Amino acid sequence: MLLKTFGWSFAITAAGLALAGVLWGWQGLAIVGILSILEISLSFDNAVINAGILRKMNAFWQTIFLTVGILIAVFGMRLVFPVVIVAITAKLGPIEAVNLAINDKTRYEHLVTSAHPAIAAFGGIFLLMIFLDFIFEERDYKWLSWIEKPMAKMGKLDMLSVIIALVVLLVTSMTVATAAAHGAGDKSATVLLAGVAGLLTYLVVAGISGYFEDKLEEDEDDEEDGQPAAPARNGTGAAVGLAGKAAFFMFLYLEVIDASFSFDGVIGAFAITNDIFMMALGLGIGAMYIRSLTVFLVRKGTLDDYVYLEHGAHYAIGALAVILLITIKYEINEVITGLVGIVLIGLSFASSVVRNRREGKPGDSSGKSSEVTSGV
Repeated sequence: MLLKTFGWSFAITAAGLALAGVLWGWQGLAIVGILSILEISLSFDNAVINAGILRKMNAFWQTIFLTVGILIAVFGMRLVFPVVIVAITAKLGPIEAVNLAINDKTRYEHLVTSAHPAIAAFGGIFLLMIFLDFIFEERDYKWLSWIEKPMAKMGKLDMLSVIIALVVLLVTSMTVATAAAHGAGDKSATVLLAGVAGLLTYLVVAGISGYFEDKLEEDEDDEEDGQPAAPARNGTGAAVGLAGKAAFFMFLYLEVIDASFSFDGVIGAFAITNDIFMMALGLGIGAMYIRSLTVFLVRKGTLDDYVYLEHGAHYAIGALAVILLITIKYEINEVITGLVGIVLIGLSFASSVVRNRREGKPGDSSGKSSEVTSGV
């Protein structure tokens, strides 16, 4: 099971490290290895969030996420995205931007890091909306009930998460952004515009995918002449029926989430190297493990057995959103960012284990399988 799930990741790691050794020697091999670890530590909570969404999709779209999705994650976000940022901010053509990334690495690094306020504002607000919509929703299981119970009651107010996100964005643009940490001076307008773009992106993609998901459930109910129809389920007992337009927009939602998580990894990688190809290779290897971990969580039914894991992941998302917004002005070490997510998920996992033991549930999902058929 472990080898089947992580087999491709192990193979890509071996090939990637060998390639790094041939191209850049032992130093390049070490840098690529460090970047891979950095990406995994920063995006561990991303795997939990992805698994929570992926288990709702049918086998075809799960496979699309694990194949086409990984190409977007590795080549799109880790290789092409930084070059696009440079092209936009420096008003260069695509060929000029690529030439700059290859031949003038110092200036390339400067231009990417100068764009950090806009990147952080977009990603921070997008991730903040994910956290707020989670914390304001009424749920069967509550991890930190002293927080989640009153938040669920407050969530009955329409558009509360949007209002809070806008207030946070305004405060950030008026205070933190006026003295950006990356030597770019007053970035208030840029931060405000990027944050609004992040908010609109979330509302559009999440809203459309939610609409089609609700419509699919209504169609299933209609098939039973008004009697609720039980959706198709995988081996974990979770619904895995989303297809067509619903799954397509859910796929887009997953890719935007992955992009938001990758922002801090791409920026943080410059503390290690400014070589675009080393960066893409190292971060790409890490992204492979995040995809494999997502599959593992779905196949094992981990989120059903350990019910507080999603809570921990969303709290980690909330923390990452705040950290991204703070980094517009202040430098925060990537190690701290990674540790915050790992600690929160670890605590939620431990709480789930305690709950299972208290209720006589071992939390063992061995033997369970799901619709995920890819060996990624």
